[in-house]
Order: sequence, then C-alpha cells, then structure tokens
Amino acid sequence: MIRVLIVDDSPVVRALFREGLDSDPDIEVVGEAPDPYQARDLIVELKPDVLTLDIEMPRMDGLTFLRKLMKHFPLPVVVCSTLTSEGSQKAIEALSLQAVEVVSKNQAAGRSMVAELVRKVKAASAARVGRRPAPAVAPRQPAPAVVTAAGRRARGLIAIGSSTGGPEALSRVLGPLPAATPGIVIVQHMPPMFTASLAERLDRLGQLEVREARDGDVITDGVALVAPGDRHLLVQGRPGHYRVELRDGPKVGLHRPAVEVLFSSVARAAGADAVGIMLTGMGGDGARGMLGMHQAGAWTIAQDEASCVVYGMPREAVAAGGVDEVVSLDDIPRHLVQAVARRPQPTA
Repeated sequence: MIRVLIVDDSPVVRALFREGLDSDPDIEVVGEAPDPYQARDLIVELKPDVLTLDIEMPRMDGLTFLRKLMKHFPLPVVVCSTLTSEGSQKAIEALSLQAVEVVSKNQAAGRSMVAELVRKVKAASAARVGRRPAPAVAPRQPAPAVVTAAGRRARGLIAIGSSTGGPEALSRVLGPLPAATPGIVIVQHMPPMFTASLAERLDRLGQLEVREARDGDVITDGVALVAPGDRHLLVQGRPGHYRVELRDGPKVGLHRPAVEVLFSSVARAAGADAVGIMLTGMGGDGARGMLGMHQAGAWTIAQDEASCVVYGMPREAVAAGGVDEVVSLDDIPRHLVQAVARRPQPTA
C-alpha cells in the first residue's frame, strides 16, 4: 500500500482527493492537513510514503514548506497547482526543489483530474528523493563543437523523452550544451501551461534557446522545442529540413504528449540523422519508438539507474533492445556531443 498524506487548505479538495485516492486498491490516505504546520506533525507521526501538496496555503506557502521538508524530512511530493500562469511557474519552481510530479488542480475536470492524481502518486511512490544533485545553472566549461572533421554536422536532430524527475534531468542535459547543437525536440509528461513555464526556466540555464513548440516550427540548430502539454509532437520532413507538427489525437499509453509518438516520427523522418535520449520516468512510454529509432540507424542513449529519480522508461527502453549506451545523467551531454559528431551527414 502507498500511504498518502493530503496537504490542502480546501476541505472540498481534500475530500475529492481522499475519495479518489482511497478508491485505488494500492493507495491508502493516512491523513489530511489544512496547512504546513499540521502537515509537519502528521508527517512525523504517520510517516507517509507520498505527500500531495497545495502551493497556495495560509500561514506558510507550499514552496517554503517544500524547502524545509526536503532539508529535514525528504519524501516524494506531488505538487497540486492551479492552472494559471503564476501557478504553473510556482509548480516548476517546486520541481526544482525536488518535488517529483505536478498535477493541475481543476475541480471542473472531476474524474480525469483524480485519475491523473492517482497515476502521479503511484509514480512518485517509486521516486528516490534526497540524493538528487543540485540544479544545473550554466556550463562549467565550454562543450566541444558539434562538427565533423569536414566541418559539417554529422547528425541534425536530437529527440528527448522524460517524465517523473524529468525537469531537473533536462536542466542538466541542456545546460552544458553549446549553441551549435543541432535542433532538439522534447516530450516531457506535464499538464498544459506547465510546459511553457518549464521551457522558460530551461531557457535561462545555458546557451540554447528553449521554448514551447508551435505547430509548423522549423527545427534549427541551437533551439530546443518542448511539446505543449496535451498535444502530441511529431517531426516531419527530411535531413536538413525538419519541422514540428502538433496533433491532438487520442492519448498513447495514457499520455499526450507521448514519447512514443515523438520517437516513432523521428525514426521515420530522420533515421540515422538523429540521436535519441531517454531520461528518468515512470512506465514504458517511448520504448518501442526508441527501438524504431535504433533500427533506423539513430544513436540512442538511456539514463542509468543510479542517476534516475525513477528508473522506469530507461529500463523499458533497454529491455526492448533499442538502446546503444546507458549513461549517467551528468555524462549525457558529453556522450550526446560525441554521438552527434560520430557519422557523416546523410546526403539526402
């Protein structure tokens, strides 16, 4: 059983969360708290496995409480935030403080919101917290140029998939990369609006431009495009002429955007012109797509178990046979640069 403590100042939300979480046979709500002070005492008394935490609360806000919690009593936290610009920015800040998942608090969504909360709580229960490295802020030294001996880039597209623990993993991968890095497309499991705030935060870390993708965007060197929450991102075109296509469509493996959709499109459009990276996350989204990339000639990298918050998606990609190398998080930027420069650019 996953023992959960709900922290939220709204009695209505607490009741909704309790009913939804208790309906799952693998989850037990062991307590509720209307503010961080009561939550502190209940954490010591009940020793929950996972905490759901509202960001906007009286007496002490959720971010302040999260900082104190991770310093003195680290445990997996699912942040619950309003679906507003300010709320999404605070949620991304919470993820940088070692919260592992975020859920949009939208009571109008009813059952779908509760179902998402159940999934996120289960993912958080498998997360390792308290031993994660500090967030990346800027590259400590310039990375090598991403060019071949002939002066041409060997591979022209990088595709990254991530989920639980992904925002901080992305910061450590993107932060050290040089401005000459080939275009990057990213799927991070996250609700709508939160992905825009994530892209803004990642944009401040290093030399790359990072922003939320728009339908029809041309994929260019030095730019990383993050799939919007609730839209699938596909790569169309051919080597040297890639563009983004955003689709609504059904969820794939409970996800939209889905890493599976991205990686499968990259296998078709780019083949050996691509590098694929699978970062920390719960479940198996993208494993088949990464195998497709590998079979099409792309070079594929998976984050290793020791550096993952949740070793789910990388493990499934390895098990499927689609991974060329398994690398620790802080070594991925160097291996990525090497992979990009490894082969001559296809003459297409």
